[in-house]
Amino acid sequence: MPTSHERTLLIRESHLDTFGHVNNATYLQIFEESRWDWITEGGFGLAKIRERGLGPTILEIKIRFLRELTLRDEVKVRTELGEITGKIYEIKQAILKADGTVACEALFRCGLFDLSARRLVALTPEWLSTLGVEPDQSAKS
Repeated sequence: MPTSHERTLLIRESHLDTFGHVNNATYLQIFEESRWDWITEGGFGLAKIRERGLGPTILEIKIRFLRELTLRDEVKVRTELGEITGKIYEIKQAILKADGTVACEALFRCGLFDLSARRLVALTPEWLSTLGVEPDQSAKS
């Protein structure tokens, strides 16, 4: 599994607010859908989360809105793994307009959440593999 993922998306009517551009909360939804695509394609979708009792959780979000997105803009959502420090890892995401201009970028600090114990746990080899980290790379983190 690569440490990055890209998804193309067409901005639709349901993405817009009364100003005729993408609503700020919708950016978070677009980013979340792309993260789910990435981990599901990596073999750790919702069924695996329920089976294992472990799943990703967001601890912090830093988001910057740089350019307006409007109806029928075709965009690319880029998702990539950032730094890993102990139980915490970063996910960097950006929404790029057709000309390559960054419309929005976000940094998510995340952890692996144990659904039974209700706490963060160490990143498992299986989870790291889903994020695209090879076993020898995770030892360096």
